[in-house]
Amino acid sequence: MPRLGDEEQLLWEHVQMLWEIARRRETAPVRKLLHPDYSGWVTGLDKPHDFEAAVASVGPDSPRILRYRLQPLEVTVFDHEVGVVHYRYEADVEAAGGGSQTIAGRWTEVYKRRGRGWLMISVSGGPDGMR
Repeated sequence: MPRLGDEEQLLWEHVQMLWEIARRRETAPVRKLLHPDYSGWVTGLDKPHDFEAAVASVGPDSPRILRYRLQPLEVTVFDHEVGVVHYRYEADVEAAGGGSQTIAGRWTEVYKRRGRGWLMISVSGGPDGMR
């Protein structure tokens, strides 16, 4: 893990918290932690997605995350206002028909400070091999 300053460490902990919320499939907290004008783009898809699609991606109709591991590559906070996090992930997700499937990839996430916390404003990335 790269050496992080205090602000960067808090932002990385926020990213980890979001993964835990996704693992529990809780959409209400996600709605509060996304900027209303959020926009993201998953590698391999034809177009960016919006706020509602991001919320749905952790909801009960999405594959259940059974286990995950995150590896931060770079965490930067600009002028105490904007945060950018680049990381790799590996996750075991529930596969159709039972069992599990391992996926791995990378994300770049962009955040805007809101008080003492962070709002996600954008993501880009996704599973490896989708380009």
